[in-house]
Amino acid sequence: MSTDNSDSPDADPSESFVQDTGEEGPRIEFYGGRGMSAFPIVFFILWAIAQTAFWRISDEGGLVIGILVGLIGGMFFVRGDWKTYANTIFEGMTQPVAVTAIVAWIWAGMFAQLLQDGGFVDGLVWFANTAGIGGALFPAATFVLAAVFTTGIGTGYGASIAFVTLFFPAGLLLGANPILLFGAILSGAIFGDNLAPVSDTTIVSAVTQDSDIGGVVASRFKYVIVAAIVAFAGYLVAGQFMGGLGIGGDAQELLVAESEPIGLVHLLSMGVVIGTAVAGRHIVEAISWGIVVAAVSSLALGLLSLGDIVSFNAPADAPLSQPLEFLPILTVVENPDDVGVGGSLIQGAAGFFELAILVLLIIAAAQIMIRGGAFQAILDWSIENLATNVRNAELTMVGSAALINAVITINTAAEVAIGPYISKIGERFNLNGYRRANILDAQTAALGYIFPWSGGVLAGYSAMQELPGEFEWFDTGMLVTPIDVVPFVFQGWLLVAVFIIAALTGFGREYIIDRESEEVARL
Repeated sequence: MSTDNSDSPDADPSESFVQDTGEEGPRIEFYGGRGMSAFPIVFFILWAIAQTAFWRISDEGGLVIGILVGLIGGMFFVRGDWKTYANTIFEGMTQPVAVTAIVAWIWAGMFAQLLQDGGFVDGLVWFANTAGIGGALFPAATFVLAAVFTTGIGTGYGASIAFVTLFFPAGLLLGANPILLFGAILSGAIFGDNLAPVSDTTIVSAVTQDSDIGGVVASRFKYVIVAAIVAFAGYLVAGQFMGGLGIGGDAQELLVAESEPIGLVHLLSMGVVIGTAVAGRHIVEAISWGIVVAAVSSLALGLLSLGDIVSFNAPADAPLSQPLEFLPILTVVENPDDVGVGGSLIQGAAGFFELAILVLLIIAAAQIMIRGGAFQAILDWSIENLATNVRNAELTMVGSAALINAVITINTAAEVAIGPYISKIGERFNLNGYRRANILDAQTAALGYIFPWSGGVLAGYSAMQELPGEFEWFDTGMLVTPIDVVPFVFQGWLLVAVFIIAALTGFGREYIIDRESEEVARL
């Protein structure tokens, strides 16, 4: 998934995710039939389109209200007691895949904020300026770096947060186009999300199709790299024609000229995260080590004080506030408005609390759709009416996975829900497990970073909304609304296109008799 939190090497992903499918439990009956169970999620999608596309308001608070209104409205179509409907909302909100995404966002947010406050953006600007990487080349370079970083750590959401926090402001200072740069970051996250062996989407796609992870990763490389080569060329070309914002003219040149390389010490922190994740450690453990290394490096080099990392602003009349004022993390304040907790860690985590609520409610609405039967009805119809031959079967698999990702915005959750049906369609035409897993994961990895209400886009946008408060030169007019970036997520659109072409031409198609998938042997 885009949260791509890897399990421990001893875990069994088939057990970890089987509870998330929503296929067990009481059914909900609706006036108007099974289709009415889709009311909450359809209402939310229409709300999101109106808010983000028509009114150009990219605010998670508004989206939270939209899904809440949809869930409340759906109750009035329930036959009989509403208790099962209400319990299903709680059931959806407690799905492990949703919690996994939230945990990844919070940890990544703390890590990225530490690096930003420790001068990493300044170091990036210095390096790019010294190396002659101007605004035109910066999006293409960012795409490659984000792809490598995400492939290493396995969390596309975490990579989106880190790169928006760190690379986005650096790119703007160098003259990169903000929309193109955001698209490049999301594209890099898609690349790694789709290819990383430790990514949740890789694990789930393999497990649901009874395939080994190593074989799945090896077999999908040809699809991913074709899309990536074209995407990289696209960012190179588009960078030449899409100019930057021209931030401050002489002020911009001064900021670039005054940048210093010391912040690049945090490349060590990023390397620790990648190395720990590649070694098979849990993604929370990997990012935690990165946080520790970043904090120690910043303190040792004088880039941050302990109070910059975590600080307590206590009122003067609070017990023990003045006697303990000598502590580096404690400040006694006279103004009641200044009382509170601050620092890099709380700033990094707090930016995602609203998004966390939104995602939990969306998963709840998706669970209503599953329990009410709309999800099943759509898939049954597609299997019986569209999958008439192997070519149409693969196109149906692509379309079904795309549709579910429009509804379930956390892509691992979407894979868990659609995986059994992809398997059913593929087995009907004897398609190899690797082929099925690749079709499944490509759509969920790609579209989870394209739809404006998807988790990957909103995670990056949430991180971007914090930037005006971090840099004096950064104002709200520089923010990229999720609807604007949709056409520029090149890797996502190209990956979907690659599999449509593969379905039509048979490129890479394998049958069970061609190569047997092994049992899942490792994570």
